[in-house]
Amino acid sequence: MPTIDVNYAELERLLSITLDGDMEKLDDILAYVKAEVKSFDPKEGLLSIEMKDTARADLWSVEGLTRALRSYTGLQKGIKSYVAEISDVEVNVDARLFGIRPYIGCAVIKNIHLNDAAIKDIMHLQDKLDHTHGRSRRRTSIGIYNLDLIKPPIVYTAVKPGAVQFVPLGFAELMGLDEILEKHPKGQEYGHIVKRNLLYPMLYDSAGKVLSFPPIINSNDLGKIVETSCNLLVEVTGTLNKTVLNTLTLVTSALIDHGGKAYSVTINYPKDAGYTEQTLVTPDFSNRRFELSVAETNRLLGLNLSAEKIIGLLDTAGLGVEKASAEYVTVLVPCYRIDVMHPVDIIEDVAIAYGYNNIVPLWRELPTTGKAKADQHPIDIARDLMVGLGYQEVLNTTLTNSQTLFQKMNQMPSHLIEISNPKVITMTCLRNQLLPGLMEFLSTNQSVEFPQKIFELGKVILPDKAEETQTSDKDYLSAVTTHPNANFSEIKSILDSFMVAFGVEWQIQEVMHPSFIAGRAGKILTEGKETGIIGEINPGVLEAWKLENPVAAFELHLQTLIEDKQKKQQN
Repeated sequence: MPTIDVNYAELERLLSITLDGDMEKLDDILAYVKAEVKSFDPKEGLLSIEMKDTARADLWSVEGLTRALRSYTGLQKGIKSYVAEISDVEVNVDARLFGIRPYIGCAVIKNIHLNDAAIKDIMHLQDKLDHTHGRSRRRTSIGIYNLDLIKPPIVYTAVKPGAVQFVPLGFAELMGLDEILEKHPKGQEYGHIVKRNLLYPMLYDSAGKVLSFPPIINSNDLGKIVETSCNLLVEVTGTLNKTVLNTLTLVTSALIDHGGKAYSVTINYPKDAGYTEQTLVTPDFSNRRFELSVAETNRLLGLNLSAEKIIGLLDTAGLGVEKASAEYVTVLVPCYRIDVMHPVDIIEDVAIAYGYNNIVPLWRELPTTGKAKADQHPIDIARDLMVGLGYQEVLNTTLTNSQTLFQKMNQMPSHLIEISNPKVITMTCLRNQLLPGLMEFLSTNQSVEFPQKIFELGKVILPDKAEETQTSDKDYLSAVTTHPNANFSEIKSILDSFMVAFGVEWQIQEVMHPSFIAGRAGKILTEGKETGIIGEINPGVLEAWKLENPVAAFELHLQTLIEDKQKKQQN
């Protein structure tokens, strides 16, 4: 959970309260935004606050935090709007950036008065957003510059590593880009983001002065903010346009709250380079609209609130209302509330404004005796049968990666559901088959004596447009055997024994499959439809997994077998 450091005196000033060091009183106030005091240094006047809600990036500055708390404490009700006036500043984007770091958003902030504490707050917000929302600068990174030293238009381009030299922030000598990656602390920390590319992203002004080497480091000439800096340029570059624009909104709104005045910047993207828009004006402070059902709000909260009461609570939560009826309320969500993605998020804000302690608990007077699902009994039977056939069960994770699922299995990616914000590079998608997990298990357990016979009975996740989540979970069964003489006949006899004991009639039909040896693979047919695959693993796949012994395997759509069997019994 993120922890933010704020100036204690500034927090009191913006909230128009005097706490006299009473941290319990402050905790009561912070509870409205799911936060609490972590530590307080009276000598330094520095307050560390732990944010329990990791989605509320708008709270990660003293300005954003007090903006939300002022609504709950009654100092400022309703939605807070922001405006960016038009400026003549433009950014021209090089087409070669599309496959590297394609997107940029910018804003101009004028007439802002900075002191040492304010600069520290800005840098703290920048660092916090870079590490969390920006995924350690891989997805987005922020740069802030002294606008008075910049000559627009700005050029966002791609360059060869050896073609540019500049003085990076915090250094005094000219350095090449590769030298920065090697010697500068930020280059050492974030260099891996750009090293995989032949060209590196760069920002210049029209006079050829370097603004920055995103996402690594600003130049020491234009990217150094001091107390006399009153006109700023804010830029955010990244790989996801929506995230870039959201990050720009968060930083710009905080600087406006600090007393600055915002001006827009026009981004000119190249034609025929994959960009969906050629001209974009940033930042965008537009409000979003959500239809909130009064009945659904009351159902989820167990209350009996009228539309008028809900409007009052939305006002307390810092949200706006465009129109309302007895059944529905059209809610305006401010630009900085990027965490709101569904009406349920708004209902949560209604509950917080109402007060969780004011909701009377309702204990259900219903029996809660548990029992297994109807499908669980045949699943248990299938598991027992595999154990009886001499196979040992293994359990692999549902999260995996494209290399394991497809590349090492000699397959083209298909039916893949990727994770938008993976935490680790080895878990970037959801598995749609079990066999690759078993192959990986064999690869990491080659010191165990042979023969090795293992199986897995578990869930795979497949695309399904009929479901609310656009996905559905299916029970699959996969088994592998490996030893010097493992072959198709052996695994076919195991599958036949399983099918007979499970009470399912089946056939096999020869098929070409890239994971299996040609002529030694077949698709499994039950009730006239394909329900699995069986065969000897392709030597190329064995080599990819560094396996020396042959492997024979099958994979069954077990849930389909169970459903067909149940339908047959009902008829």
